[in-house]
Amino acid sequence: MKYSYRLSDGVHILAYISIAPTASLSSTSIAASIEANPSVVRKLMVELKKAGLLTTKNGSAEPRLARSADDITLLDVYRAVEASQSILHVDPRTNMQCPVGANIQETLNGVYDRVQQAAEQEMQAITLTEIIDGIQERRRQSL
Repeated sequence: MKYSYRLSDGVHILAYISIAPTASLSSTSIAASIEANPSVVRKLMVELKKAGLLTTKNGSAEPRLARSADDITLLDVYRAVEASQSILHVDPRTNMQCPVGANIQETLNGVYDRVQQAAEQEMQAITLTEIIDGIQERRRQSL
């Protein structure tokens, strides 16, 4: 199974910009923190900008949050970087001659829709500020 780290990386970018606004905010610097390629960071930043979560200036490495961290939710970031990606996926290959295989896809789709709705409701309640506070608290504890 292949996992997507786009949500994690999108939150990482926004938190980095918020926590270290005077540090180098080039895609190369942010990529070093994420341990990713700078092109991955640039693509995510474009998506975050399109979603109204980030502002950037052409030719300068000065990205800023477009809204207060209190006004950015985990769901906002998820929708910005995962687009139409669902959390859970039904295997599309089943034996239609089998009583389970012929009926499991639609059954699981309904169940997975409920899980998706519950996850999105929870993500809507979590702000970037809460995540930033958690990062900073862990950092203080490790000093």
